[in-house]
Amino acid sequence: MTEDKHLSGAPWRNFYGRFKGKTMRDSQFQMLDEDLDALSPGPVGWEENPDRVPLDLEALFAGRDLWLEIGFGAGEHMVHQAATNPDVGIVGCEPFLNGVAMALGKIRKAGVSNIRIHPGDVRNLFDVLPAASVARAFLLYPDPWPKKRHHRRRFVTQEHLEPLAQVLKPGAIFRVATDIPDYVRQTLEEVPKAGFEWLAEGPEDWRKAWPDWISTRYEQKALREGRVPHYLTFRRR
Repeated sequence: MTEDKHLSGAPWRNFYGRFKGKTMRDSQFQMLDEDLDALSPGPVGWEENPDRVPLDLEALFAGRDLWLEIGFGAGEHMVHQAATNPDVGIVGCEPFLNGVAMALGKIRKAGVSNIRIHPGDVRNLFDVLPAASVARAFLLYPDPWPKKRHHRRRFVTQEHLEPLAQVLKPGAIFRVATDIPDYVRQTLEEVPKAGFEWLAEGPEDWRKAWPDWISTRYEQKALREGRVPHYLTFRRR
């Protein structure tokens, strides 16, 4: 996959979405100042890592399995998984700063130490994750981009799925949760093209939440508004 580049050498990547909401509490700004740097997975962006040196995962998580959450929202699921699975290391990506601040509060409250945070575009993290290094990935209630002309902005396009497949280990699990039927359609069409197989035991399998699932604020909103959650599990071939 080729990309146009800036004079700096960094690839030009359009980003669609918000980086910051209108209001943040002083306590949230304080947590961003006090906690975020310590939870960085390492140099990710082009400004700090122009040579795209791969992250040292051995130094980061001492050889533990690496899990990746793409767009962790307010962090409920990420912190739940970290607390439930202290033997793994989890890197969460979230460009929306308000969500990052909320997640930092949950990390403090839970006292977990096996989470690292990249407050930006996951594609920049793909640039520096070693190939076949991630054992599990999560894409939970991503931005649906409901208008047809915006479907190319969804995560489940080859622009995102191909580099995701490259950093996943063979046999790694990729979970997708969404309440948007057309997002299900596009996911089932596009994810297998990137080297995944859909794991479904029956026609209703995608209606059952995973045994270790915790319902997020986005899912609760979907349920209140009458939308049906779908849970899709894929395995990297």
